[in-house]
Amino acid sequence: MPHRFDDAERWAKVFDDPARDRWQKPGEVIAALALEPGMTVVDLGAGTGYMLPHLAAAAAQVIALDVEPNLVTHMQRRVIDAKLGNVDVRLAALDDPGLPEGSVDRILIVDTWHHIEDRVAYARKLARALRPGGFVLVVDFTKQSTMGPPPAMRLTAEAVAAELGKAGLVAHIAGDDDDELPEQYLVSGSLPAR
Repeated sequence: MPHRFDDAERWAKVFDDPARDRWQKPGEVIAALALEPGMTVVDLGAGTGYMLPHLAAAAAQVIALDVEPNLVTHMQRRVIDAKLGNVDVRLAALDDPGLPEGSVDRILIVDTWHHIEDRVAYARKLARALRPGGFVLVVDFTKQSTMGPPPAMRLTAEAVAAELGKAGLVAHIAGDDDDELPEQYLVSGSLPAR
């Protein structure tokens, strides 16, 4: 990762800023997951847990993963304080989410995909973790976004779709006419039909 996220209190002020709701539109992101009763969803790169209350209300089980120990500790406190009993917070390795094969229905990756080093190899591990009918949803900043990481770190939706495709997933880019997230794109990668 090009920079550290070890100061959880500092990043909480950024990641959990109430103004984020206007551009991140968590309700739209949750809708894009097309969750059904009984599903397990992963929040990969969950950071300070911004998406956790939204996911906990929509899914049977939520697994929140991050590579930064201080953020994991912060999320664990947040889960306890908010009484989110269906959320399991875990520390993940930089190169492996540590998810068992066929164990989850959806994997949500918000503002994190650009931080992953070997994204194709990582996506293969995510694909193995999916149950039949499952998919990965990447939400990240456009090249033209007025916020987010430095432009040199940003990826196009087409590049993300290509990486998911190389990992064996069927990629789909949400249509531009949706304009649901003005600063970001949504790319899904689903298991191929058998």
